[in-house]
Amino acid sequence: MRINRQIRADKVRVISKDGKQVGVLTLIDALKLADEDELDLVEIAPNASPPVCKIIDYGKYKYQQIKKVKESRKAQHQVKVKEIKFKPNIDTHDFLTKEKRAKDFIEKGYKVRVTCTFRGREMLHIERGEKVIKRLVEDLKEIAVVEAPIKLMGRNMSTVLAPTGKIR
Repeated sequence: MRINRQIRADKVRVISKDGKQVGVLTLIDALKLADEDELDLVEIAPNASPPVCKIIDYGKYKYQQIKKVKESRKAQHQVKVKEIKFKPNIDTHDFLTKEKRAKDFIEKGYKVRVTCTFRGREMLHIERGEKVIKRLVEDLKEIAVVEAPIKLMGRNMSTVLAPTGKIR
């Protein structure tokens, strides 16, 4: 953002400190107006023809811009993804424990990445891992939807479950 003498245009459209449009002035005249009020001439819209400049206190303006950015960051909702890892030869009780954990995450509003990791010769039986993931998806279908299809990437097979609106 350019201020005062950094502005390169010969003519600029000037907006006064109270927000009223002064008109198109030469840069020198606009700088004189700003100096009379002991304020800065700040280039607001540099791509306009002629560029739009406003007579304001630059320090205060910069502070307000930073404040706006912080407020917009607060308003953004970030969805976190939790991960549950399985092995293809998981025991029933272990599966139920991890299923309960995944259910808790989904009920709290988190997305859940379900990963099945294959070690060594387990890669020969990827259908077992797919069966485990499909079983979990089937068990949680009332509260979660599959957001990403089941994919095999290297030694990991994974999918992402997102909560539906039907949480008990």
